[in-house]
Amino acid sequence: MVAVSRGKNVTGKEERMRQGFVKVAAVTPKIRVADTGYNAKVICQSVKEAGAKVIVLPELCITGYTCGDLFLQEKLLREAKEELLHIAAFTTDMDAIVFVGLPLAYKGKLYNVAAALNRGKILGIVPKTYLPNYNEFYEARHFTRGMEEVADVRLTEELTVPMGTRQLFTCLELPELVIAAELCEDLWTMNPPSIGHAMHGATLIVNLSASDETTGKPAYRRELVKGQSARLLCGYIYASAGDGESTQDVVYSGHNLIAENGRLLAESELFDAQTISTEIDVSRLASERRRMTTFETVTEPVYRENVFSLQMEETKLTRYIDPMPFVPSGERDRTLRCEEILSIQSMGLKKRLEHTHCKSAVIGISGGLDSTLALLVTVRAFDALGMDHSNIKAVTMPGFGTTDRTYDNAVSLIRCLGADFIEVDIKDAVNIHFRDIGQDPSMHDVTYENGQARERTQILMDIANQSSGIVIGTGDLSELALGWATYNGDHMSMYAVNASVPKTLVRHLVRYYADTCEDQKLAEILLDILDTPVSPELLPPEDGKISQKTEDLVGPYELHDFFLYYILRYGYHPAKIYRLAKIAFAGVYEDKVIYKWLNTFYRRFFAQQFKRSCLPDGPKVGSVAVSPRGDLRMPSDAARRIWMDEVEKLDPEEGR
Repeated sequence: MVAVSRGKNVTGKEERMRQGFVKVAAVTPKIRVADTGYNAKVICQSVKEAGAKVIVLPELCITGYTCGDLFLQEKLLREAKEELLHIAAFTTDMDAIVFVGLPLAYKGKLYNVAAALNRGKILGIVPKTYLPNYNEFYEARHFTRGMEEVADVRLTEELTVPMGTRQLFTCLELPELVIAAELCEDLWTMNPPSIGHAMHGATLIVNLSASDETTGKPAYRRELVKGQSARLLCGYIYASAGDGESTQDVVYSGHNLIAENGRLLAESELFDAQTISTEIDVSRLASERRRMTTFETVTEPVYRENVFSLQMEETKLTRYIDPMPFVPSGERDRTLRCEEILSIQSMGLKKRLEHTHCKSAVIGISGGLDSTLALLVTVRAFDALGMDHSNIKAVTMPGFGTTDRTYDNAVSLIRCLGADFIEVDIKDAVNIHFRDIGQDPSMHDVTYENGQARERTQILMDIANQSSGIVIGTGDLSELALGWATYNGDHMSMYAVNASVPKTLVRHLVRYYADTCEDQKLAEILLDILDTPVSPELLPPEDGKISQKTEDLVGPYELHDFFLYYILRYGYHPAKIYRLAKIAFAGVYEDKVIYKWLNTFYRRFFAQQFKRSCLPDGPKVGSVAVSPRGDLRMPSDAARRIWMDEVEKLDPEEGR
């Protein structure tokens, strides 16, 4: 959980409490049908053991969902209400909000309701809207459709509680945590109440359910929960009835699910009465909603807001933090994603070639990963157009830092793919240029490096003019984020096919091509390129080997891609990114190493925006991009102070 810090230093545990993680749980207690006293005891015990801030139990769990016509018995209804009061009292010393289901009589009608409990109080009662009365379900026999408008209902002589579907439960200490409830069938309908709840500000939907089990139903149920959480940009907790319900005609599996914005975070085993728990990142959900201008909020009709309180403390994270957020997990997903990305890149280039009526494409081939991917994409585009690969002008331009390994791989790759091989040695031209500007060639400074990059770009542009072609850009998203490109050198092209592909994904795309190309020679070349250290090769080699390794200078790309993803995709602040990185890369990088490169990332990201502000065209392939015409409209002279202040306050020695 998070709290508003009152101190000046917002790092450490206090800062962690401001990061929006809320521990939640879906609980399926083993009840007895119609034994309200027993059920209340197991509910209280289950709630105590859940250890979460938001706890959701199944539909009608105080009585059991399968009571049938016993719901018409006044004794059962009185006992259910009495046990609700006992459960509420049990929560007095608990730091949680608890949702529990029961039948409740009001004004001569019976309702299937969810009661929200917090610190000994019944905050509100939410009735079920849609009552299934088909197949094995016959809820309309006993229950009445819930009212939308909230009314004050007297439970006892002293206690009045709001009842109606239009209710929100807002955490005083964490205003981004806004909870609303629906019950079972409500989710399965064409117009779930949760739509209105989300439009009025709910970031977390809880569903008290009693969904029986039939073949194929778990998969359908899972997709419903995931889909609704994605559509509403919310967290979704689904707690279902299980062991203990009557098996007279059907069986209940206790299929509990927790999702966040389309991602399934936790799922119980069927027929195991499991309590599942994880953390919902409500600040992430709030950030997504702010970003999505089509997520519309409304103020009418009026909702009743019920405020509850939770103790602010650090939430220990158990949810998986993917160290490679740009790379799809699982071989099948990776294959599908890689093919999709290559198709986006090649189709983007295909359209540009068609529009410009170009007869050729010109691309500089270094023997490195980025230019390799760009060439592979260009080949696919030419194949789609029915153009001969010989119209691809593949130019290798050895300079002061070129090694035999990268040169040989570049040449072999070009010839293997059937492109037009062109070699232009740049050393003499660069030395003449150094003479003209008075640059000492023995001084291996930024002028020495950038002079080579700009010479290569000039050559490519002029060859493109000669051949009625366009220059294909090779630089990737990670390099653009860090500004690791020479302004008006490799920074510039006429169509940048890799501009939204991060370095961690480039590797997987090239590996995918090697695994699927069905050309043994090409595969061997690609695998050796993959095994070559990433380098701009602008400094002379040492003993014939690459002397300038990019990751030694700017840091590991897997760290920078991780930072980039959470900065641009979710707008996370430095302390939160640092915390997540320490978890994701535990055992891989020491905390002080992560901190060092996080510091570097923020400095370079702000300082290098001027390069991103004038990027050439290129296709967007994922949810994160830096095009100045679309995803990142950031001023080049924006101050980085407030971010760097937070970075500097982080303690690399502090535990997780």
